[in-house]
Amino acid sequence: MKQWTIFLILVLVIGAARGEGCTIIAAGKKATADGSVIISHTDCGPDSRIYFVPGKRFKPGTQAPVYWGIQDAGRPLLDDGEVIGQIPQAAETYGYFHSAYPHVNEYQLAIAESTMSQRPELVVTRETGKQIMTIEQAQVFALQRCKKAREAVKLIGHLVTDYGFLPSSGDGSEVLVIADTAEAWVFEVFSVGPGWTSGSGKLGAIWAAQRLPDDEATVIPNWSIIKEIDLAEPDRFMASENYRQEAIDRGWYKPESGKPFIWQEIYAPLLREWATGRFWFFFSTFAPHYADWPDRYLEGDAYKGLNQYYQYVEPLALYPFSVKPEKKISFRDVMNFQRSILEDTIYDLTSGPEWLVPGDKGQMVKSPLATPFPGSDLRKLLKLTNRRPVARHRGHYGMICQLRGWLPDPIGGIYWVYLDNPYIGPYVPIYTGNLSVAACYNTYNPDKYEESSARWAFDFVDNLANLKFQAAIKDIWARRNPFEEEIFTRQADLEKGALEIFRENPGRARQYLTRYSNDLMNRALKIYLELRDTLISKYTNNRE
Repeated sequence: MKQWTIFLILVLVIGAARGEGCTIIAAGKKATADGSVIISHTDCGPDSRIYFVPGKRFKPGTQAPVYWGIQDAGRPLLDDGEVIGQIPQAAETYGYFHSAYPHVNEYQLAIAESTMSQRPELVVTRETGKQIMTIEQAQVFALQRCKKAREAVKLIGHLVTDYGFLPSSGDGSEVLVIADTAEAWVFEVFSVGPGWTSGSGKLGAIWAAQRLPDDEATVIPNWSIIKEIDLAEPDRFMASENYRQEAIDRGWYKPESGKPFIWQEIYAPLLREWATGRFWFFFSTFAPHYADWPDRYLEGDAYKGLNQYYQYVEPLALYPFSVKPEKKISFRDVMNFQRSILEDTIYDLTSGPEWLVPGDKGQMVKSPLATPFPGSDLRKLLKLTNRRPVARHRGHYGMICQLRGWLPDPIGGIYWVYLDNPYIGPYVPIYTGNLSVAACYNTYNPDKYEESSARWAFDFVDNLANLKFQAAIKDIWARRNPFEEEIFTRQADLEKGALEIFRENPGRARQYLTRYSNDLMNRALKIYLELRDTLISKYTNNRE
């Protein structure tokens, strides 16, 4: 018990520092408004640079390096870090878009990632084991070698069990949603602890995968969601050979007890509120009548979130693996969810009484400084509760992948990306047929401001907004929203034109889409450099 207590304290501290910032939303093709498969990912990984890696052919016997450091933003753009192992290279690799966690390839295979917690006995580091396969490296190999989601699930499962799963985001386990134009799978993996070697005869990871029903949607807020597993249904479940035996050997599950084997309860520690809040918000938003959800809406009571005796502490079992949404989900719905600060709920950091100040007539009003993204110093000063919204000012980047099987792959897949903070910055589309990414979206040095970096431009505006957030955010949205609406309005005609070109010359269609996306990225940079000048001029503190 003492060991568990110390571990939970460490996880809470580390989780608060790292933000536990990766939220996944996924929806099957019959759960979406347009029939596409949609997966999304918000990320707190250090490296927000995005670039295209073209496919290649290799001679027989070639080895592929396994890297440690793919997420390191301090390395040169094409430097993936230290080589810590090798695996046999594929004869041919496919083009994909590379980032801290690579997301999609040219065949509309897409992957979203979220770091989870795991039992302390399973934690391993480079110093305590011989495992070499990080989740981001496994994603790279899958996107280079696979066209379909099931194929990618099996490959990643093979990579982590044969070469050992090595956590790279602290000591956490990992969950992926792996999708193509037909289906999506949730893939969860846990480590096997220190001392493992490839010659030990043991598998180097514990993993399970469950298919998302076509008419359902789900959320993954840095937490395991797989419950019971039935390998007699291979169309719904896959798992490593040791998925039960590892728990039996460690005394975590006793078959003779007659109790069901609940994956998420056995391998993950006790649930924490930074995950509960997002579970609750997703299911109460998209399936409000599915269950009697806890009441966490403020309804005019600014003090409600401070009353710990009022708040429900619900069991994890309340939240299903997935749910049929009461209204079909569009990619704009997912976009809005990614931008959410959990408005009007107890998790809304702008709605607390700490922000109330005297108004012109003596009444208490919300301060113009009230921000949903207070830094640690401001939270300490105002004694703000550290809540976890979906949008993050330390988010680095994120995406929504819209996978559409009725169009050719180069046009069918749309990789909507944002940099820094989705509440502040714009989404721009990258098509899976694109041949490059604008330089401003892969220029970023976290230790040095660069005028040519879109990430720095969005970050600069994000920081300047705090001069008077309640007013500044309106100025930002007044420039950002028309830019995005133009993209949405033009989309159908643009794709119609691309399809006409594709039928005659696929290569020229890819060039056409690449120019379009890169132009949007360069325009986004220009808009936010102008916003930077507007905000500092309008809200400079030398006026007061």
